[in-house]
Amino acid sequence: MAGAIVHRGPDDDGFYSDGFVNLGMRRLSIIDVESGKQPIHNEDNSIHTVFNGEIYNYPELRAKLEQEGHRFYTDHSDTEVIVHLYEKLGLDFPGRLNGMFAIALWDSAKKRLVLIRDRMGVKPLFYAVIAGKLLFASEIKAILEHPAYSREMDHEAIYHYFTFKNIPAPLTAFKGIKALLPGQMLIWERGEATLKSWWTIRFDEQEGRNEQEVQGRIVELLDDATRIRMRSDVPFGAYLSGGVDSSSVVALMSRYSDQPVKTFCLGYEDELDNKAADLHHARRVAEQYGTDHHEYIMASSELLEDITKVIRSFDQPFSGTISTYFLSKLISQHVKVALSGDGADELFGSYLTHRTAQPIWHYARLIDKVCTGGLSEEDQKLFAPCDLKFLEGLYEKSQGDELKWRSSLYLFSDDEKQSLLSDSFKVQCASCSSATIVAGYLSNLTAHNPLNRILEMEWKTQLPDQVLAFVDFLSMAHSVEVRSPFLDYRLVEYAATIPGELKIRQGVVKDVLKQAVKSLLPPGIVDRPKEGFVLPIFDWMQEKYRGYCADVLSPERLKAHGCLNIQVVQDLLVHHTAGDKSLNGRIWNIMMFQLWWEEYFGVI
Repeated sequence: MAGAIVHRGPDDDGFYSDGFVNLGMRRLSIIDVESGKQPIHNEDNSIHTVFNGEIYNYPELRAKLEQEGHRFYTDHSDTEVIVHLYEKLGLDFPGRLNGMFAIALWDSAKKRLVLIRDRMGVKPLFYAVIAGKLLFASEIKAILEHPAYSREMDHEAIYHYFTFKNIPAPLTAFKGIKALLPGQMLIWERGEATLKSWWTIRFDEQEGRNEQEVQGRIVELLDDATRIRMRSDVPFGAYLSGGVDSSSVVALMSRYSDQPVKTFCLGYEDELDNKAADLHHARRVAEQYGTDHHEYIMASSELLEDITKVIRSFDQPFSGTISTYFLSKLISQHVKVALSGDGADELFGSYLTHRTAQPIWHYARLIDKVCTGGLSEEDQKLFAPCDLKFLEGLYEKSQGDELKWRSSLYLFSDDEKQSLLSDSFKVQCASCSSATIVAGYLSNLTAHNPLNRILEMEWKTQLPDQVLAFVDFLSMAHSVEVRSPFLDYRLVEYAATIPGELKIRQGVVKDVLKQAVKSLLPPGIVDRPKEGFVLPIFDWMQEKYRGYCADVLSPERLKAHGCLNIQVVQDLLVHHTAGDKSLNGRIWNIMMFQLWWEEYFGVI
């Protein structure tokens, strides 16, 4: 099992066994390289832990614990604070940690095993209960190595994949294997598992805030989050796309580094104007802050050469962003740790769903004026950045209902999957409904503002299941650890108090953040159109990947699993080949499922 995840820790391994529990780990040595070998134990060897991630506030925690009489045997390991905090606080100890972590802690006196995942879900943690035994690992591939587990596809999980582009946790693509949720712990005692939520994001929008104070507090929190994420005994660098988020992190890193910050940007051989802008603006930021700047120029052929490795990194079908895999190739040649701007979009609003939330709410509220042509100029400003035609079409589908309009922006609807999936597949998940899952997501929200409600929902779902998943799996595939200051829980909890009207204002996404960091960045950076750190896959599909798409989705290969309606897939492929770019996402989604199935259940 440990051998299956060597890429997560190529520097060392460690094992502990006492007849009740077997712990194994692979170590990427970053803090206390010499004496921080895991598993780590307490003074009397009654508590042992293995963990993946970093505890950023470990110096402060250690100093306080030593003052209280706890004895440490490592030089300055962040891992060791875990066992002593557990000694002091029991199961309440995770609340003291500022970091990203997947922790397994064994209390031999109580015969208790505790699995803990960090607040945001930065670090993954999977488990399975088989024949009265608990198996767990940072990646599914390790559990697949255990002889007690029999590999079987989970039809319900795959059903939802075609809607969400990822498997929604706690489901995984493998029957019997579950994902521990962000901010959740699993307590295993006497052969039984108990799940407990120890943290969740809560929105408490405070209207009438002084905007200058809000901006100042954002920078203050982001600055400190960046500072503590630079704690490392090995060289580190930063992702730099030339956008607001990564550029702000690099600017703040420069305050605390006595050497040029190493920065890394991804570009492409193709002449793609939108992607060439990334290189241009990243160079401007690098020049202003005197960074040691590196660029990775990728060819379209490289994606096809490495696509199997990308799928192996996830262990599950995934048709979201995968650019991290390719830039991490370059980063791994220079550093083990890289800071990034991940999480800013999800905190302050940037995606299509975020841009839509307030305008569609106002459109529904003003529908009588819309129908009578009585909209004032002030009314129409409330619809920015959406145009009237888009809102009209969305309103026709949903009548402004939050569940309906949000569901309409996913990939395949439940009705469309009735055609896409084969009869034999549908028998296996006859009662499945992705719309019901979305309704569940929306039912327990604490936010009231339309934008903040979508942000809260996606923070709990799309962020850990898709965004943080691709960041972690695809960077760790190259043994690179990614740290994001925007995911610091102090900044997250503060952002949850900021009204939605400050986050997207008059159509400007992340406006309050942009105003807060504007003075840190070269002129024009905050005004850049949102591109996202994504591969130009859809630009390549119509021309360069046309033959590859047809091959992967050929009837012969689809027949091997019988999960899909072959004629429906072929019809989609025909329209796509004829130039219908609106089908790019659907074709890529189906292709990634096909390639995943072949890799794990029957390579042709």
